[in-house]
Amino acid sequence: MKIAIIGAGNMGSAVAAGIATGLPDVSITISNPSTGKLQNIAARFPSVVTTTSNVEAVSGASVVIFAVKPWILPDVIAELRQTILHDRSVVVSMAGGVDLDDLDDMLGLPCDHAMFYVIPNTAAFVGESMTFMSYRHADAGQVETVGRLFEACGKVAVVDERMVNAGMVTASCGIAFAMRYMRAMEQGAVELGLRPGEARKAVIQTMKGAAALLDTTGMHPEDAIDAVTTAGGLTIRGLNAMEKGGFSAAVADGMRCALPKKK
Repeated sequence: MKIAIIGAGNMGSAVAAGIATGLPDVSITISNPSTGKLQNIAARFPSVVTTTSNVEAVSGASVVIFAVKPWILPDVIAELRQTILHDRSVVVSMAGGVDLDDLDDMLGLPCDHAMFYVIPNTAAFVGESMTFMSYRHADAGQVETVGRLFEACGKVAVVDERMVNAGMVTASCGIAFAMRYMRAMEQGAVELGLRPGEARKAVIQTMKGAAALLDTTGMHPEDAIDAVTTAGGLTIRGLNAMEKGGFSAAVADGMRCALPKKK
């Protein structure tokens, strides 16, 4: 099976890496207007075919993944519409905020053409993405095929289309929110006396451990917090100071602000 990825930016490159690592049986061609990012991909994954021609990338592909910015998508689709129609390629858009109605309008293809709205995050690069996916006009085999591609990049949740943007804020924008928290923890640790390298290792391992604990035990985060928060102890002092600074409210606020505006 050949898949085409249009766009070798951070997200396109991450998905290419995840699929190339997890599914060596899949033939991947990735296109990009400039060669620098393509050279990086080719050096790391020699099996991935790179090209500056979108038409060359898409020709003969079973699945076409659009990994371009929303405002670029209409022009790119217009260039490739006839090739997609000829090959009956399954269309996958990773353009945030572009829903399936928008995609349908851009494609102008027969109303039964299989299309997917998929939002992974950049951890696809290491096979640890959280991907949200919805679809239209796809049969069970096509859903399985696209699901398999993104399962190579991490975990996948198939949801109603109306929930994909909430998933995007939680997981795709959310990875940046998590990184900002980690950066703040690292800065705090350095202020307390740890060397920067020591601080980063400690923060990364602490985050990995927290995630693994919840994932393995199924504990609610609040129960896990209670397990390390003793009466009159140091942890509760730190938590209360963070809440006084508006920590939880700021996170919820940020998520609401990141949600695409309704048309």
